[in-house]
Amino acid sequence: MRKTLSLLALVAGIAVAPAAQAEITIGFVTSLSGNGSSIGIPYGRGINAAYEYRKTINGETIRLIQLDDGSDPSAATRNARKLVEEEKVDLLIGTATAPSTIAMAAVASELKVPMIAVSPIGKLPDAPEQWVVSVPQPASLLVKIVADRMKRDGMKNIGYIGFSDAWGDLVYNGAKAAEATGEIKIQSNERYARTDTSVTAQILKVLATRPDAVLDGGSGTQGALPLLSLADRGFKGNTYGTVALVNPDFVNVGGKAADGIQVSAGPVIVAEQLPDEHFAKKIALDFRAVYQKVHNIPTTDGFSAYSFDAWLIFANAAERALKTAKPGTVEFRAALRDAILSTKELAGVHAVYNFKPGAVTGVDERSLVVVRLTGGAWKYAP
Repeated sequence: MRKTLSLLALVAGIAVAPAAQAEITIGFVTSLSGNGSSIGIPYGRGINAAYEYRKTINGETIRLIQLDDGSDPSAATRNARKLVEEEKVDLLIGTATAPSTIAMAAVASELKVPMIAVSPIGKLPDAPEQWVVSVPQPASLLVKIVADRMKRDGMKNIGYIGFSDAWGDLVYNGAKAAEATGEIKIQSNERYARTDTSVTAQILKVLATRPDAVLDGGSGTQGALPLLSLADRGFKGNTYGTVALVNPDFVNVGGKAADGIQVSAGPVIVAEQLPDEHFAKKIALDFRAVYQKVHNIPTTDGFSAYSFDAWLIFANAAERALKTAKPGTVEFRAALRDAILSTKELAGVHAVYNFKPGAVTGVDERSLVVVRLTGGAWKYAP
């Protein structure tokens, strides 16, 4: 009886004193299942490392709620609504695929909750106010850096194959933007679904244009399919891609066919190889240490690091927002949104972040290096 009364008293104490025990609530969505899980699982591991890295802001505790969207935009929409309407989250972070991230962003804008996207979303949702920013380097910048490397390597005629979804569109549009500057010539635009198990027909069409090199607009495990098919047909030209391919599953599945590919990626990928004065080196090594502590394995991808940077952006903004409002209120959501949009020169593991109203991304060319897959490991290729 005494134990029961004590428990009831404890519960009652919590119930009647929420204002004194205010906590910041974060809703995180990723793809732990479905065809986006090869990158969604690293996102989830990254947020766990980030939470371990910093669990309080100015004395306020943080409650982290994680949900799986199954790589389905409809589920991502439902998760976002649940987190906002039932859990009353102060901030949304997510998710693993571009289509699902776009779906979440629409909910965040509608319900007026700040959101930090960990996948590229291309453009802002149509809304009177901006509530969403995106952490990853935009596809246009990712491809520009790759195009610069192609030009340096003497590559001119480029074959393109990518996903038949928003991510594939983003990479292709970035390639066409680079083409407009006269750096490269895009000779094909072949697409495949994330669920496909073969891209033979598409690769035959790519090879029919006699490309000097091929740009892979896939990600994760499925991003290896074009390279496997190219190798089967004896293609000897260069291959290029983006940070979306920096994933252990891509390396394992691609094997020798993937060896030699050059991609634009955040500096965290080669943290220990960076010059000591590089902005990302110390924080990236700190991230690796806490990731190792939490998961007992090293981080070998770029996706977990995006979750970590999202957390750094949130924490930096929350420090300022807490000066004017309390968590769990409409006022705090607005203050947090305003603080995120005024972030200046915040060094993360992927980039130095500078946000402003009207812009979905806040990175520049400092956010990217070129890395080459050599013997199954990513090497800095300055």
